[in-house]
Amino acid sequence: MPSATLDRPTRPAEEGRAARWLAPVLWLNAALQVIIIVTGGIVRLSGSGLGCPTWPQCVPGSYTPVAQQAQGFHKYIEFGNRTLTGVLLIVAVAALVLILKAAPRRHLIVKAALVLAVVVLQAVIGGITVLVGLHPITVAAHFLLSGALVGIATNLYLTRDEPDGAKHWLVPPLVRSLSLVTCVAGAVVLTLGTVVTGSGPHSGDAVTPARFGFDPRTISWLHADAVMLFIGLVVACWIAARLTATAGSSAASAWAGVLLVTLAQGVVGYTQYLTSLPWLLVLTHMLLAALLVVTLTRAMVASRARAATSA
Repeated sequence: MPSATLDRPTRPAEEGRAARWLAPVLWLNAALQVIIIVTGGIVRLSGSGLGCPTWPQCVPGSYTPVAQQAQGFHKYIEFGNRTLTGVLLIVAVAALVLILKAAPRRHLIVKAALVLAVVVLQAVIGGITVLVGLHPITVAAHFLLSGALVGIATNLYLTRDEPDGAKHWLVPPLVRSLSLVTCVAGAVVLTLGTVVTGSGPHSGDAVTPARFGFDPRTISWLHADAVMLFIGLVVACWIAARLTATAGSSAASAWAGVLLVTLAQGVVGYTQYLTSLPWLLVLTHMLLAALLVVTLTRAMVASRARAATSA
């Protein structure tokens, strides 16, 4: 009669299964962070931000929409976005568990735990945003934290095979500094983008708009000026990486990807401004903002390597 020990999977078998699932789950972890930016955009552009007028319940006494709600179809759009947050939480937990089983390296554990913590924080900020009537500051913070999650989750996926150890750059110090400045400029561009949106017509609520008090035209041109500076910095990073990156580095092609997304973002941005902000273009602009974070993260990862720690 076989023993109970033989009936149970061995630890190597468990680790093997975890290793097979690691890359797909980490990819899904990053992809969902991009997708929830798009679904959040749909919530805002459809005026469904208060489709569930309370939090954590959708309406007093029910965590799900009820038929007699006055919010119509808006309740389903907002509830769908809340449900996706729950999916993100489950996937973030799964990513951390798989790393602990298959790749228990410190830098991966820290990043996976950070994704999980920020997803929880995002849920809380989303609730606060509803409770304060979609104040533009909390809406902007909600989006920017989503951008940070995209960056962390993308970095986690791209570095899943890296050992623990000191990082070293594959580009000269001047190019490294230029890359870091470009990332800061990108963060400024995204932040100004939230101010532009918070000053425009898409406040997130179909009944009572909540907006910043800035002149939309002025803040839009300030945002455009920041984008022009950012494009120049990206071009400089691309050229510098082509000229100086060490053999085997993919930094130049990664920065080329950043440039392509940035140019597409600029075209969509100007088009939406000149065509009175049609919602489909605004949504595309939000998707490209998320992809910009993805490509920036990829460029930074491609610009350095991590050496294994000596035994």
